[in-house]
Amino acid sequence: MASSQNFKLEQQSEAFTIRSILPQLLALVFGAFMVLLDSTVINVAIPKLVDYFDTNLKMIQWTVTGYTLALSAVIPMAGWLSDRFGFKRIFATTVALFTIGSVLCSLAQTTEQLILFRVIQGLGGGMVMPLVMSMGFKLAPANKRGTVMAMIGIPLLMGPALGPVVSGWLIEYASWHWIFLINLPIGILAIFFSLRFLPASERGEPPHFDYLGIILAPVAFSMLVYGVSEGGTSWTSTGALVGLGVGGTALILFIIVELMQKQPLLELRAFRSSDFTRGILLNWIFFVVNYGAIIMLPLYLQSVKGLSPLHTGLLQMPMALITGIAMPIAGKLFDKIGARPLAMAGMTFYAAGLFILSGIHSDSSLGLLYAPLILMGLGAGFTLMPLNTHVLNSAPPHLMNRVTPLASSAQQIVISFAVTSLVGYMTSQTTDHMLKLGQAGHANLLTAMADAFGDTFFLIAWFAVTGVLLSLILRKPKKSHGTGERASESPTMIGH
Repeated sequence: MASSQNFKLEQQSEAFTIRSILPQLLALVFGAFMVLLDSTVINVAIPKLVDYFDTNLKMIQWTVTGYTLALSAVIPMAGWLSDRFGFKRIFATTVALFTIGSVLCSLAQTTEQLILFRVIQGLGGGMVMPLVMSMGFKLAPANKRGTVMAMIGIPLLMGPALGPVVSGWLIEYASWHWIFLINLPIGILAIFFSLRFLPASERGEPPHFDYLGIILAPVAFSMLVYGVSEGGTSWTSTGALVGLGVGGTALILFIIVELMQKQPLLELRAFRSSDFTRGILLNWIFFVVNYGAIIMLPLYLQSVKGLSPLHTGLLQMPMALITGIAMPIAGKLFDKIGARPLAMAGMTFYAAGLFILSGIHSDSSLGLLYAPLILMGLGAGFTLMPLNTHVLNSAPPHLMNRVTPLASSAQQIVISFAVTSLVGYMTSQTTDHMLKLGQAGHANLLTAMADAFGDTFFLIAWFAVTGVLLSLILRKPKKSHGTGERASESPTMIGH
């Protein structure tokens, strides 16, 4: 009986091709790309929005903060909602809500309206990525997951990279309204492909309504993100203390409640798997490194080198292109050799690129950036999706809908903390270098800022080195009997 079942699995694996799931992949890719593109387009538009609405930077910054808080609040509910109402229905609804919010943003007449409509965007966009990761993982047999997840991973890294280019071009040659309207055709395509091609969910028993988890999770994750973002100004400010205090208390209560539930909102018991825990820790290190680099480099190019947003985005394109080339290769290699050698190589590439960037000065040639950009592109392409796939492989399949929101919620906090802390570090280093120069002036300010950026890249590089060392503790993939499929540590150790 077992050999017959294994033979059927082998037949399914051999019959599988990317073409057979291409329509479903397009639905996921369109949805993910739209949300991730939007994550960086507005950053370039902020000065334009300040002028257009005749307001101040602090007020406009709430268009980013409000979106992030809404996004963080709904991520934990993605799994429960898809279990309750079906993946296809929830995915199409969240994409539609994000698209409607985008159109409303383009029509905003006041700053308050824009903030409100950005919150609507966040309520839709927050659930898209965990849903995409969950469905993408289920579309392929186990020994082809690396290839499929790599296809999904392309928009995961290309979206944020292309955001500044698209935004810079639209602001320069059209108007800020188009940075939101561009989501309309993409959103329509995502909704059409999802309703037409995504598989209908099997109907079963409605999941347990974890009412305490549903109350505590949005408070915990949104307030922690808010507290961290306020910490960028001052870690002792009222906003930072209230956000971290309320968020931290809610998180502790949430963890206690979830561990007592038989059907929790987020499956924290996944951390009982040592493979899952090792993988997600390395995943967090990667996001610190990746987002630290993609935030710091544009700041250096615009504030020190004086480049326009469009020129800045175009200069970073080699990194995005190399990532897009490396990711499918990494996906195929993952199916054969697992995550450890790929993560080790990827983090090594990233560390090398960042150590080169740590030597930049105010008068450094832009041509010197291409080598580190290529290295970091290889690092991102070889690391992200193998790590994500390794983490999901380490969780029980029946808990997948609850594990992907868990990973996404944690990543949101890690990214917010990394960006806020690194920007704060760069600012303090700029002050220190100005004091060492001992004389004010524009030339000295540029020198101090360039040296501070070099210090920050050096710090991020050591995070990448930490990632290289952590990759050594990832387990080699094990073959399950008779199928030839590769798997991580057995999920049976995780309590149901």
